[in-house]
Amino acid sequence: MSDQPKGELTTRTIAMPAYTNPAGDIFGGWVLSQMDIAAGICASERAQCRTVTVSVNSMHFIRPVKVGDVLCVYTHINKVGNTSIDIHVEAWVQRDRSRRTVKVTDADFKFVALGADGRTRPVPQD
Repeated sequence: MSDQPKGELTTRTIAMPAYTNPAGDIFGGWVLSQMDIAAGICASERAQCRTVTVSVNSMHFIRPVKVGDVLCVYTHINKVGNTSIDIHVEAWVQRDRSRRTVKVTDADFKFVALGADGRTRPVPQD
């Protein structure tokens, strides 16, 4: 496992007590939603239009996220197709109010670009 995040820092947020499961760890679904938000930002900026998530693949939870952790989500575009964008997303946390980061999960997201009519549209190939 790499000791450095792959991609660009896209979002940061703090894990709050309201997002915990009965064991006191942050729900995986909350982490997934933060990753989807970051991937959506990345996809929309690249496509220069509205995008929607069509799939999430290969999500691996490596370590738990704790209350007070700063969740840092990194995005990296793996592939741009005609109407789709494949994005690798990594979630890292800063623990104990330090700059030290620990990778907690990663996944591959696929987004599709949509026009104003709600139909798929080409992604600019620049």
